Parts: sequence; C-alpha cells; structure tokens
Amino acid sequence: MKIVSWNVNGLRALAGKNLYEAIDQLDADVLCLQETKADEATVRELFQEFPQYTVYAQIGEKKGYSGTALLTRIPLNHINMDPQLEPLGGEGRIQCADFGSFYLVNVYVPNSGQGLKRLDFRQNWDTVFLGYLTQLKASKPVVLCGDLNVAHRPIDLKNDSSNYNKTAGYTQVEIDGFDRLLASGFLDVYRQQHPDAETYTYWSYRFNARARNIGWRIDYFLITESLLPRLGTTKVFSEILGSDHCPIALQINYD
Repeated sequence: MKIVSWNVNGLRALAGKNLYEAIDQLDADVLCLQETKADEATVRELFQEFPQYTVYAQIGEKKGYSGTALLTRIPLNHINMDPQLEPLGGEGRIQCADFGSFYLVNVYVPNSGQGLKRLDFRQNWDTVFLGYLTQLKASKPVVLCGDLNVAHRPIDLKNDSSNYNKTAGYTQVEIDGFDRLLASGFLDVYRQQHPDAETYTYWSYRFNARARNIGWRIDYFLITESLLPRLGTTKVFSEILGSDHCPIALQINYD
C-alpha cells in the first residue's frame, strides 16, 4: 500500500500547473492532501479524470483557508472528518480513515504565525491532538501523515541557529510537542530509515530558496511502533514542483 502526503498550497492553483502529471507519477493507493483551500465538490471536480479514487474532502468554516482531502482506491471502513475537539475543530485540518488494521490520520497542523502570535494556540492544539491520537492508538495502530509545521532537529532545516525560537516551526514549544509524540510511541519513519540525511520538504517562495535548497523538513509520516514490521520504503519527491512543499511517500504492508 503506497500512501502519499502532499501540502498542495491551494489545489486549484496546482491544477493549473502540474497536478495531473504529478498524480500519474506518484501512483498512490491513498493520497493525503493538506492546505487544499477547497471543499469536497471542488476536489471532486478537479479529480474527475481519476475515477479510481474515492474522494473525501473538507474545508473549515473560513472558506479558501486550510482544508484537507483524502483520496483512496482502497476501500476503507469509515472516515471521521474534522473531529470536534476544542481547539481542533472548525478549520478542516484532520481526517481519520479506518482501514481495518490501522487508522490513517491526515493532518494539517496550524502554523504558529508571523511573530509567533499563534504559538499559545499551537501549544494547546498539540496537547489536544496528542490526546486524540492516544485514544486512537489504544484501539489499533496509527499512521499519521501531513504537514506538522515543525522542524524537529537542526538537521531538519538549513539555517537552524538563526531560526531557533524566532521563527514559526522551530521553537522549543513546537519541538517539545513533537518530542511528546515520539515519547508516546510514534516513530518518525523517514528519520528512522535515513538518520543522517539532510532532506527537506518545504522551501519558501522567497529568496530563490528552492533553487538554493534552503529548506525545512516539516512534512512527515509517523507510525506507531507496532507497525514497524510492516514498514516498507519511504521517499521524498523533491523534484516534483507546483507547491512550496513536495510530496512524500510511505510503503506499508496492508491486510
């Protein structure tokens, strides 16, 4: 089973670039998208030439903002859209799909904002989200994927010292939140397989950052430890353009 995660930074904008060529290249069994800025009707319209996928999409109360979508060609048992847990609900940031032997959670974690103005909100969000994941993994294993909006270690961004505790995505508060995820029994799959790789998944549109490879690794697959024997390969598709993020993929044995 090949799962692909991609922050598309506006699905309509990407459709005018290379969305369809990228979907063909990625050949995902399950495609998890973040920051779609599009409701289910729009996502269905944009993917109508891919009838093999069943589409589940949502957007928050604020139209044209946030939004997640999950497309699957593998039947699922159930999907929970936007769990109503304060402060997790209302922004269309979470989908939880039940694939029988595990849950797949597609998430777009909120950014702490310019000047870290949303850092307190983010800290509370991380705490509640961990509680939600803990409840899920009490009943079955969990695969978590998406834009987690945090670089975990200095190796995960180009300029760590100049960004530490100054820039959203690399504060100790956010790092501590990621540490608590790992301490609760989740594994960072890419780092598990590539402990020393300086690989990025996000590049600012400013300062020619992508061409200069001044990036951040803020998109992840995390799995509960019980899934480790079923884990296949992981990949970062840094060559696929169209968004300020690139797609990432996970192969996992599915039954």
